[in-house]
Amino acid sequence: MEREEFIHLISEKMKLVRTEQSFSQDKMCEILGISKKTLVQIEKRRTEANWTTVVAFCALFKHSQLLMSSIGDDPVDFVRLIASKNGGTPKEKTMGGKIWWKEMDYRGDFRLQQNLISNHYRILDQYDYRWHSSFNKEESVSRLIELQELETFEGEIGRGI
Repeated sequence: MEREEFIHLISEKMKLVRTEQSFSQDKMCEILGISKKTLVQIEKRRTEANWTTVVAFCALFKHSQLLMSSIGDDPVDFVRLIASKNGGTPKEKTMGGKIWWKEMDYRGDFRLQQNLISNHYRILDQYDYRWHSSFNKEESVSRLIELQELETFEGEIGRGI
């Protein structure tokens, strides 16, 4: 998913999330730091939120069930993925992919998963820590192989081979 597509998706969900959270338009404007006129234009789909507003929205409402189910992942991680473009997200603990994820491949202690909603890929270790995220399947498979080879090499060094 490209930045423009993500902005469009989030802009479409802003009114629903505001309602889900039981916020008035005035309160939502105060929280996001935007004018009421701007929020009304976004909610009526006459315009879309800018990138800064989308990032703030995802950070502030990352626990929204509606937002999470629209993206299929933690909104902040998704913003980080889109912003980085190279898939270099920090190593973080995940829930392991019990919801929204399909197992694609296993290599040693690492597994490649694909998100069922956004179709992006990630690599988790045996403890459910994220090592890689990308929209590019070939890049993700290549990184999975690299991680498995590194794991094998480190194991051999540890055994004195």
